[in-house]
Amino acid sequence: MASNAWLTLAIVLATLLGTHAGDPDITSDFIVPDGVTPDADFFTFKGLKQALRGAPMDATFKVTKASQVEFPALMGQSVSYAALQFAPGGINPPHNHPRSAELLLVVQGWLQVGLVDSNNTLFTQVLRTGDMFVFPKGLVHFQANKDPRYPAVALSAFGSANAGTVSLPKTLFGSGIDEDVLAKSFKTDAQTIDKLVSAATMG
Repeated sequence: MASNAWLTLAIVLATLLGTHAGDPDITSDFIVPDGVTPDADFFTFKGLKQALRGAPMDATFKVTKASQVEFPALMGQSVSYAALQFAPGGINPPHNHPRSAELLLVVQGWLQVGLVDSNNTLFTQVLRTGDMFVFPKGLVHFQANKDPRYPAVALSAFGSANAGTVSLPKTLFGSGIDEDVLAKSFKTDAQTIDKLVSAATMG
């Protein structure tokens, strides 16, 4: 009987701890890096202005982050932003965020978006300006500007000051995983894997 009580307690505690697996709670109003005296500028970020002006100048896709790295006032606040710029035909390749869900708002143009759940079910949607879509934490997802003539811009909000991004093409083909392992995993030949590895390490 006592072992059942301990098992129940362990399950309850694991569930409670698991629901707080994002950013740790802080015991002060905010965190200030060493050597910084906070003022109004400390709580202000102006780095997204250029990102809200259409297509990126030097790529088919560009992300401009406002995470705790770029905006230290976010440390401990469990929030961050990113501006996503898509040239015509630009894509944000399949990726996930291990520490947060993503709430995407299209502010210019339109995007095709999609996510794959843990049952391997694909959910896709076309989003127009003003539409929002949520990508649950840890699930593989993508965005694509299928418009051949006009750019698209979106804003993404995260429930973590450092959501993390794991790009599947770079992780699988640009990380040094043995090519034989990849060829057998994808049931293809070494030449195909070599091309994918070359492409991933160039980009």
